Amino acid sequence: MRFIHTADWHLGRVMHGVPLIEDQAHALDQVIDLVREVEPDAFLISGDVYDRPVPSKEAVELLDDFLSRLVLEHRVTVVIIAGNHDSPSRLEFAARVMAGQGLHVSGSILADPVMVTLRDRWGAVRFYAIPFAEPALVREALASDTIRSHEEAMAAVLDRVRSAHPAAERSVLIGHAFVGGGTETESERPLSIGGADRVDCSCFSGFNYVALGHLHRPQAAGASHVRYPGSLLKYSFSEADHGKGLNVVEMDGSGVCRVETIPLTPRRDVRIVEGYLEEILQGPETSESREDYLLVRILDTGALLDVMGKLREVYPNVLHVERPGLEMREGEARNRVDRRKLNDADLFADFFGEVTGTDLSAEELAVYESIVDQLRQRDREAVSP
Repeated sequence: MRFIHTADWHLGRVMHGVPLIEDQAHALDQVIDLVREVEPDAFLISGDVYDRPVPSKEAVELLDDFLSRLVLEHRVTVVIIAGNHDSPSRLEFAARVMAGQGLHVSGSILADPVMVTLRDRWGAVRFYAIPFAEPALVREALASDTIRSHEEAMAAVLDRVRSAHPAAERSVLIGHAFVGGGTETESERPLSIGGADRVDCSCFSGFNYVALGHLHRPQAAGASHVRYPGSLLKYSFSEADHGKGLNVVEMDGSGVCRVETIPLTPRRDVRIVEGYLEEILQGPETSESREDYLLVRILDTGALLDVMGKLREVYPNVLHVERPGLEMREGEARNRVDRRKLNDADLFADFFGEVTGTDLSAEELAVYESIVDQLRQRDREAVSP
């Protein structure tokens, strides 16, 4: 059984004010070329298909074009789940109709998850689609009052899957979660506030391959068969050193999987350039492109005029400029907090302390976390204005 595993496309993403839809279309054209080459039995998208619950017109059109080519021209079975950026109801619109064409979409958590069975010469392989499992929605779906954390929610859903799965058949899980120990980047939205979003790798025992989404760095998560393929493109400068691509998985008759990561070549790379302004204005190295998206760190400490204008004459897609030597006075660097690196809860606690002159208590933090989680859940089903 051969299948492709990808995730975290974030169609419609805007980075530093620049729409990335053309870059995403360029990458998806390469994915179609790969499908034509490897002829997979299945194509798995593990959530965060769109960048926001109400996607742009351009993002919807791009997904429609890609899936039409994949399903109608290449006749590949597709399984898609909703991630924490997606609206479950919007993503799974007309899912029952599309399933007849081999396009299986799971947006909402169900007591009995979407399951797709494919066969090869060794028998059946079952693909279980588990969309982003918010604890509140899992409690409702399973009629349970004891589920509080993301780990408890995932464990409860997967216990039901394992109890119904035939012991002799191979299995693949498609999920969207943060496995503890995984490497984060700054472009990922936290699944919840307060650290209750981690899921232990042991939750996924019993599956031959676990196709995860959420973390943007390609990586195995606690076990070689539990995988994040990473995002479609680099969506922040914290990902500048990542290689982006997708996984081609070959499963044998015993369920052992061989995983090959296939790189994608971006229309424009995302890079960090550091040095003195005069050096940077000499232009890129032979292997680099002037058209790349850049964060430029200028080491000069003296006055400089029209920095962005000068840089864009050489690099038209400079998105951000930093001057580390001017951001902190000498002697303050060790004591000053870089608020750009704080999470939402830390920022609120810092704001609360500055306004009230007192530290945020554990009870007040719990109230804040509860309200933010409710707002994020509501945002995923926001209506278009």
